Amino acid sequence: MKRRKFIQSLSLGGGIAASAGIPALVYATSDSAQHYDADIIIYGGTAAAVTAAVQAKRMGKSVIVVSPDKHLGGMTSGGLGFTDTGNKTVIGGLAREFYHRIYMHYDRTESWKWQKKEEYGNKGQGTPAVDGENRTMWIFEPHAAEKVFEDFVKENNVQVLRNEWLNREKGVAIKNGKITAIKTLSGNTYTGRMFIDTTYEGDLMAAAKVKYVVGREAAGEYNEKWGGVVKGAFHHGHYFEKNIDPYKIPGNPSSGLLPRISPGPPGTNGAGDKKVQAYCYRMCLSKHPENRVAYSKPPGYDPYQYELLVRIFNAGWDELFQKFDPIPNLKTDTNNHGPFSTDNIGMNYAYPDASYSLRRQIIEEHKNYQKGLMYFMATDPRIPREVQDEFNTWGLAKDEFADNDNWPQQLYVREARRMVGQSVMTEHEILGAKAVTDSIGMGSYTLDSHNIQRYVTPEGFVQNEGDFGVHVPKPYSISYRSILPKENECENLLVPVCLSSSHVAYGSIRMEPVFMILAASAATAAVTAIEDRISVQRVNYEMLKRELLKQDQRLD
Repeated sequence: MKRRKFIQSLSLGGGIAASAGIPALVYATSDSAQHYDADIIIYGGTAAAVTAAVQAKRMGKSVIVVSPDKHLGGMTSGGLGFTDTGNKTVIGGLAREFYHRIYMHYDRTESWKWQKKEEYGNKGQGTPAVDGENRTMWIFEPHAAEKVFEDFVKENNVQVLRNEWLNREKGVAIKNGKITAIKTLSGNTYTGRMFIDTTYEGDLMAAAKVKYVVGREAAGEYNEKWGGVVKGAFHHGHYFEKNIDPYKIPGNPSSGLLPRISPGPPGTNGAGDKKVQAYCYRMCLSKHPENRVAYSKPPGYDPYQYELLVRIFNAGWDELFQKFDPIPNLKTDTNNHGPFSTDNIGMNYAYPDASYSLRRQIIEEHKNYQKGLMYFMATDPRIPREVQDEFNTWGLAKDEFADNDNWPQQLYVREARRMVGQSVMTEHEILGAKAVTDSIGMGSYTLDSHNIQRYVTPEGFVQNEGDFGVHVPKPYSISYRSILPKENECENLLVPVCLSSSHVAYGSIRMEPVFMILAASAATAAVTAIEDRISVQRVNYEMLKRELLKQDQRLD
């Protein structure tokens, strides 16, 4: 009971700038904390962080990456190797260079340890792995991505300080509308002229008191068809196609609900709420016997948490392996699929604004839920034998995430805070109904949200809500103003990840290649603002556009 009460509580919780080109300076202080200074301070350890840093360095500015993470790359090196690209022709600049370097990595024979290169080929569901003509590769192993990021940092002499966590309570100094310094929990201080928040959570943005939202806007706020609650929007296979009883004793509501079903109503279609689409881990599994680690029982394992899955299998569901997407060397990028899967629906609502301590608890709960799910499918006698036998041909990849028991370090935070900045991207820009005149990059992926709630229908059956997938007819431009706070809130901060977007639009924008594109453009704008001694909001767009085109960024 203690564990179930804990799970329920989680779901309800609701300076002086360095001269251009000069390496960042370090000042010792008397209490062992240190003072660092650079032209541009980047907070985060994601793919966007590395891309922004490299772009700024190549433009002659000093940069420091203040990373809370030990490993660079975020989700790109954290298991999401089956890249959600959309139209690849709109991926340019440093983002495209990343995928070219992935191609070069797999062009070497020694990169194919567990599988012959010719045995892999162009596999994928709409995402061909290799584009030999353009010398890019879009599907890869986690360690290959991390190596590219580390090479980027080393070759460009980017200073990265790891395990540095922003003091979110009083660690952002602001004077005359500008951030002058940030301070981490270690006591270190970082001064700079420009700051870029590349975290998935938007922690620097929030600590700087920039306006943001969490959850879903009502459909009427931006006149969006897919805004707010979307009961019945079954565009993926992530819903209950058959009637499944939600009660502990089937047919007896007084017996109580099975675990991981909300007792509350989902709300009316189009209504806004503060709920967040589900998170999970993108697991890297291996089926090579020498590179396979068996699924282990997590602490506090409770098979009853997965009772709903048994009923789904008993109803004839047979799609378990549809998102075991193949990546090189007989491995997978395994993602959520089906009505009950790796997405931990409803257990992350508190995460975006949570303290570090509460976030750690939520992360641990997600990890134990997903590890328990794997162990349950591998061992429980109620799983169909043929499914279980095939499932046990897979295991965690022994040569990935070696310092974390072969489990990804990065939780897939699909959406957290979203800034309310100078311009808000909505479904109208994404679907081509409204033009963008200040493009700094492009996206093309489907409008895509994972489930947000699991509830009981009026008919007395379990159902999921929040999932939609809407075709985007052609690539779209992303506004420079969408990565900018309002000028009266902060003049020297850019936010290319938790950018200004509705929940609906963020469903397409939130792809790792797009984050890299926007981060490189953000760094370019930061450099321009420094050189012209102006706020980021007053950067001349035509000048910025010319510079981005020189970098082979695709703008329209």
